[in-house]
Amino acid sequence: MRIILLGPPGAGKGTQARILTEEYGIVHIAAGDLFRENIKNKTALGQQVEAILKAGTLVPDEITIKMIAARLDQPDCKNGFILDGFPRTVAQAEALEEMLKNKGIALDAAVQMAVDDEALVERVSGRFTCAVCGEGYHDTFKKPHAPDTCDKCGAQGKFTRRADDNAETVRTRLETYHSQTKPILPFYEERGLLKTVDGMAPMKDVTAAILALFGAKKASSQGVQAKKNG
Repeated sequence: MRIILLGPPGAGKGTQARILTEEYGIVHIAAGDLFRENIKNKTALGQQVEAILKAGTLVPDEITIKMIAARLDQPDCKNGFILDGFPRTVAQAEALEEMLKNKGIALDAAVQMAVDDEALVERVSGRFTCAVCGEGYHDTFKKPHAPDTCDKCGAQGKFTRRADDNAETVRTRLETYHSQTKPILPFYEERGLLKTVDGMAPMKDVTAAILALFGAKKASSQGVQAKKNG
C-alpha cells in the first residue's frame, strides 16, 4: 500500500497513520519527523533545514522532496508507505508525482479525511496530554476519571496543552489549509486516486472506513499464524 493521507490539522491523520502502519506493516512518513530526524543525524540535508528554520523561513519543496526520496530508498519502505503532512500544495503534489514516477512507484490512493471546520475547532482546542506518559485527553470527549490525574500512569498535575491548540490558532490553520492544501484534492481526483472518509466519525469508524478501501491485512496476525503453521 502506498497512500497519502489528506486533511486539515487535527483531522486525526497521525492517529490513523499509526494504526495503518501496524495493520499493513508499512512505514509512516511525516514531513515534520523527517526534518527532525535529519537535523538530529546531522545529514547534509538536515544541516540545510536547520539553517533555514533558524532563519525563520520555509523549507524549499526541493529539499523536502529530496528527504522523502531518500527515505523511500530505505529497505523498510519496500512493502509500502503512508505520506502524512506532504504534499500541502499543488506544486508539491506535482513534484512528488515526478519523483515517484522516476522511481517507478505508483500511488494507490490519496485518502481525504473530510471534517467540519467548527467541529474540528472544538475537537482540537479541547485537547490536553499527560506530560509523563503521553496519554491524550479532551475537555468534552475524553475526560480523566479523576480530575488532574492521568488514568494511564496515575501522574497528578502533569497535564499540558499545546500552545497552538486554541480556537483562534486552529481557525487560522484551517484557513491556510483551505487556501493552500485543499486545491490538491482535484489534482488527485483527476488521476482517479482520491478517496474520501468521514474524518468526524469516531476513531474506530474512521479506521474501519479506510480499511474498507483496501481490505484488512493484519501484519501482526499473519506473523503469528505463520509461526503456528511452522
